Amino acid sequence: MSIQYDEEPLADSYGVADSFPKDFGYGEEDEADMEDCQAPSDSKPRILLMGLRRSGKSSIQKVVFHKMSPNETLFLESTNKIYKDDISSSSFVNFQIWDFPGQVDFFDPTFDYEMIFRGTGALIFVIDAQDDYVEALGRLHLTVTRAYRVNPDINFEVFIHKVDGLSDDHKIETQRDVHQRANDDLVDASLEKLHLSFYLTSIYDHSIFEAFSKVVQKLIPQLPTLENLLNIFISNSGIEKAFLFDVVSKIYIATDSSPVDMQSYELCCDMIDVVIDVSCIYGLKEDGSGSAYDKESMAIIKLNNTTVLYLKEVTKFLALVCILREESFERKGLIDYNFHCFRKAIHEVFEVGVATQRSSGPPPAATPCDKTVALNGTPRNTV
Repeated sequence: MSIQYDEEPLADSYGVADSFPKDFGYGEEDEADMEDCQAPSDSKPRILLMGLRRSGKSSIQKVVFHKMSPNETLFLESTNKIYKDDISSSSFVNFQIWDFPGQVDFFDPTFDYEMIFRGTGALIFVIDAQDDYVEALGRLHLTVTRAYRVNPDINFEVFIHKVDGLSDDHKIETQRDVHQRANDDLVDASLEKLHLSFYLTSIYDHSIFEAFSKVVQKLIPQLPTLENLLNIFISNSGIEKAFLFDVVSKIYIATDSSPVDMQSYELCCDMIDVVIDVSCIYGLKEDGSGSAYDKESMAIIKLNNTTVLYLKEVTKFLALVCILREESFERKGLIDYNFHCFRKAIHEVFEVGVATQRSSGPPPAATPCDKTVALNGTPRNTV
């Protein structure tokens, strides 16, 4: 495998590696307006992590958003209170994750579940696939029915977790069984309109990142526009697959319309790790200053099966990672030109949002970001 890597961090860098700035903007003239659009932390959209004790909720949060090694999660203590984690300080997406202890009692009069569910964009219920999940299914039904009656716009996601210890056949059978029982309970409660999405996940592979990617994508109002731009880009560049990644979390916020292959997604995730690791070693100044990821970041990896991986910086939080064949890469000049057009279009998507925000005046106290994930530093309800 050969690696071609270009990095010039001496100018226009964004800060020390893995310490990305909080404000997200595309030019100095817009920074003040961007800051004005930031919502207070309590009004940011929420993703709730719920489930029984020791189901793996806190481990998921630490691995995906805090880069904790999966092996280190073995030493995490059980959560005994609601833990709020503001993701917007180091990521492109702008939301809060609330990690709930497994012993939360919805019938406790001190638990204001209406307030919590009213401002929630997605509710993730984690089920331990290696344990008897009958009790978990009962708690799932209680949770989603309560939440649905308060806020029917919530996206309900079920992570069938810790499947790394199961065989492939057992995984499929477990997912089928959980899916059947959970939906039967909803039918019995006359809640056929309540939709549950199911994912097989593990912190020991990329399945948890892919699942979280799909959860976050449902909350991004700009998603159709981003997908359309990616489709146009790959069709005019001879590219097989393209992902728009949040570099920090390795969540892909958009991809083209072709099916996502897990192996391709893992390759792209690994490429981001390679780029950041190599840049941390060779891309910083002698005194350690500079950035591992900036406007000049790009990388090309040629595999021994005629596959080429192509990465370029889109914004200080986003990277475009593509998979293509060597024969298509011979037209690198065309690909670079198309990428320039794509990058410009991405910027314009959010500049339209800024212009709309300016023309409509300041937002009211209760902003539409209650239901959708904001893109860091951009208005939350416009494309």
